[in-house]
Amino acid sequence: MATSDRSPLRRTLQALCLGAALYAATPAIADNLPEIQRLMKQAQYPQALEKVDSYLSSRPKDAQGRFLKGLILTEMSRPGDAIAIFTKLTEDYPELPEPYNNLAVLYAQQKQYDRARTALEMAIRTHPAYAIAYENLGDVYAKLASQAYDKALQLDSANAAAQNKLALIRDLVSTPVKPGSRPTTVATSTLPITPPPAAPTPPAAQPKGPVATVVTATPGAAATPPVATTPAAAPAQPAPRAEAANPAAQEVSKTLAAWASAWSRKDVKAYLSHYAPGFKTPKGMSRKAWEAERQDRISRPSWIKVSYDEPSISIDGNQATVRFRQNYRASNFKSASSKTLVFTKSGNSWLILDEDSR
Repeated sequence: MATSDRSPLRRTLQALCLGAALYAATPAIADNLPEIQRLMKQAQYPQALEKVDSYLSSRPKDAQGRFLKGLILTEMSRPGDAIAIFTKLTEDYPELPEPYNNLAVLYAQQKQYDRARTALEMAIRTHPAYAIAYENLGDVYAKLASQAYDKALQLDSANAAAQNKLALIRDLVSTPVKPGSRPTTVATSTLPITPPPAAPTPPAAQPKGPVATVVTATPGAAATPPVATTPAAAPAQPAPRAEAANPAAQEVSKTLAAWASAWSRKDVKAYLSHYAPGFKTPKGMSRKAWEAERQDRISRPSWIKVSYDEPSISIDGNQATVRFRQNYRASNFKSASSKTLVFTKSGNSWLILDEDSR
């Protein structure tokens, strides 16, 4: 009795919006990388590969360019070359969990579930709060269990307990497919594999993102078209820790919640109003260029949901430092990162002076 080859393994990074950890490993993003990403979005992979090779010829160690090349190679049905790229990234940047996760997806595509499990365990070791890796690890265990139950049925086809367990596993990791359809998810690790709706993250339920199901290990396999849902208004955010229970900290906490709410509503004007005139823009960008980039990234997905774990707030005169775990979900991307915001008191308002994600 053959097991289903459908896999719900989740890819981590969008080709159009890479995770904060990967950005942290790259000092600057060159002007031609957005062009490479545009070509990838349009499925012009040979042209994108030519561009990224040109980019890497002068920056052979650049993590961002190498990661994009790994994505491109996978879309071009060159998983062996993509595995080599991601493997080298794990060697050069062992602190990044995303290349490990993408390796796991590639290995799972090839039914190398033991290697996929090892890669995911490394991702979790480097980033213990990496929820996607835990979810994927569960899926890999489910596939391994499916193989074991299938083997049991080959030896004893009348084993009703194994039949029931195998059916449960298949229901867990598979979804019905419609012949002739094709997943339309944006490439991440570039395998057309997207997870079932995400489980809620306390204290607020998370929205369902696009869903697609893979039938074979080849990009372009038949699958059910993704269905996206629009999330409700941003949930109430957790209260600050005990050390922040003073009037100034409470004001900062309310400002933090308003900032996350504006981002979740895709209200760019309100979102940007939370940043101080002297905000330290990343990579030396001008304020105008930074605002234009933020508007583009906030406008691009059909929905956004930003929540965070219990923040730690410390006040020093007219400056406040807020540390928290941020959970970002959107129609085309999901990430979790540790964030630090530095606020400054401006009149009766607290405004963001500095922002750091890891």
